[in-house]
Amino acid sequence: MVTTDTVPVPELAPEAVEQWRGEEAQLVDLLARAQRGIGGIAAFRLGPTPTVLVTDPAAVQHVLGRHPDRYVKRSHRARMLVGDGVLSATGEAWKRQRRLLQSQFTGTGMRRHEQRIAAAARRTAERWEGYRRSGETFDVGEEMRGFALDTVWRALTGLPLDDRTDGELRSVERVVAAMPTLPTNAADARDAVAEDLARIDAVAQAAIDAARSVRDVEEPGVLRVLLDAADQHPEYTDRLIRDELVTLLVAGHETTATTLTWLFLLLDDNPGARGADPQALVSETLRLYPSAWLLPRHAVEDDVIAGHRIAAGTDVLVCPYLTHRDPALWPAPERFDPTRFTPGADRPGQLGAYLPFGLGARACLGTQFAVRETTALLELLLPLGVLEFRSRPAGAAYSITVRPDGPTPAVLR
Repeated sequence: MVTTDTVPVPELAPEAVEQWRGEEAQLVDLLARAQRGIGGIAAFRLGPTPTVLVTDPAAVQHVLGRHPDRYVKRSHRARMLVGDGVLSATGEAWKRQRRLLQSQFTGTGMRRHEQRIAAAARRTAERWEGYRRSGETFDVGEEMRGFALDTVWRALTGLPLDDRTDGELRSVERVVAAMPTLPTNAADARDAVAEDLARIDAVAQAAIDAARSVRDVEEPGVLRVLLDAADQHPEYTDRLIRDELVTLLVAGHETTATTLTWLFLLLDDNPGARGADPQALVSETLRLYPSAWLLPRHAVEDDVIAGHRIAAGTDVLVCPYLTHRDPALWPAPERFDPTRFTPGADRPGQLGAYLPFGLGARACLGTQFAVRETTALLELLLPLGVLEFRSRPAGAAYSITVRPDGPTPAVLR
């Protein structure tokens, strides 16, 4: 509730915003400037709509954890790709979809995936053993993409990823990579990537048809669960099942592949960290390059955060990327230091200080799956040898994830 004791959020000077031209990399610089100049709650204007950046842990917890009903997701920019899947759904539809999928990635549901994760990790490790023997150069990012996609495909369908499907699903990456430069008009954006969207639809429909034709499976994949849900819930049409399938493909392989690629690049810079626990390596990589680097929300009612007025209609940007690099929370925040995540280590205890998969009701439902698959792969790959990169990406590309901006050729010694 807004009272006379509240004050407006301090605003970044307009001249500091003038150079922003709508590019993601420039947006990161703008947000960092706002955080450095003002603090963990900072306002600026990119147009007629006021925007507030939130990086302070208590404010992050207020927005994402305590009051998700006041700060809601609006139409997701990936909607043309994921449709009405759980990533972009809202309201009661989102609650229903989230509840069904949550059961597949926690507890008993998660245990069903253990063998699938292990099989995909072994497949990759065997390929890397071949690279080590031959001395051939391979692209680490491509390898991590292949592993992550194979893993999530097994979880969805119960089957390993075949070469043809792998090739067709390149369309997913092309659409994701194109998103920052697509037209703002939704119809024009879809037209620009229509061919790739058609390929994705065809792969999804073929998987749905195959799952529908095989009922007697001891450990069905998530796709079979979605088809069974259609027997009780008519809203689970083939289109919605396609949207959930594509949502899980996008969220389930892009983030994991990116995290693992960054991890190997960081180990190349910090060879002394190779002996760290795999889970600590993953956690520290996610601190520097969180799966969800920016979480946009929209204030649907007047509110107060830390004594600052937030008017209804304000766009709120929660930025885990900047929270994780705040020197007030993380000493030497740019340094890769997996010991931060070892037992007894001194790290921030506030909720909202570390949120690589988001926070609150809309946190990533595949967190357990992602952590398990990354650590399972590292347990097999790290003992094989040391990567020597032939060249390195020039920097980072900011899209749905923060990914290395370029190829990652290497040999395994």
